[in-house]
Amino acid sequence: MTSNLNKFAAEFIGTYAMVLAGTGAIVVDAVRNGAIGHAGIALTFGLIVMAMIYAVGDISGAHFNPAVTLGFWASGRLAASHIPRYLLAQLAGALSASVTLRVLFGDVKSLGATLPSDGIWQSFTLEILLTALLMFVILHVSTGPREIGTMAAVAIGGTVALEAMFAGPICGASMNPARSIAPAVVSGNLSGLWAYVVAPVLGALLAVPAWTLTRGTGRVPHQQDGAKPR
Repeated sequence: MTSNLNKFAAEFIGTYAMVLAGTGAIVVDAVRNGAIGHAGIALTFGLIVMAMIYAVGDISGAHFNPAVTLGFWASGRLAASHIPRYLLAQLAGALSASVTLRVLFGDVKSLGATLPSDGIWQSFTLEILLTALLMFVILHVSTGPREIGTMAAVAIGGTVALEAMFAGPICGASMNPARSIAPAVVSGNLSGLWAYVVAPVLGALLAVPAWTLTRGTGRVPHQQDGAKPR
């Protein structure tokens, strides 16, 4: 039986890997004068998410994202008692990854912090929509609070890459408070951070009624981890 320590470790390691590879691609791209490119950065985020879901999806559910954790809770598929340890593991993993990048490369490109290219409200709105679409996909391909299954990782990683591909140049396509908080805090660039914390949570919560409307009464998810049916 999976213990709370196993889940904490899985969320910590998975979030660490995601932030290290994803924001690391941004940093390396800046250090090597565009060697990776925007498409490469988007694919890096998608691929690392896919790989980590395959690695630990059956242990913690591979959320790696406070907004996703809250989305699972709002859908009745994750007990509230699990939220603090998930969020703590995700934030700790993300911060550790940003510290690693700071040690390796210095304060390059604000360590991949998400910053609006134009107005803050444009990015705020985009982050809501992007996260809502991501959470909608996650809820449909996951079982209970777990992102598992032969193609679930491909669908979720592909969605991350797709959204980063078209929206990254505008808002950074964070969709993840932990991914935005870590480089902002470690680099000291807190500009617009509130938007990248609030918008993904709103987006994940908005996805829940959309999922409820589309799944139908005959497609009720398995209840796991103390979640109560709604």
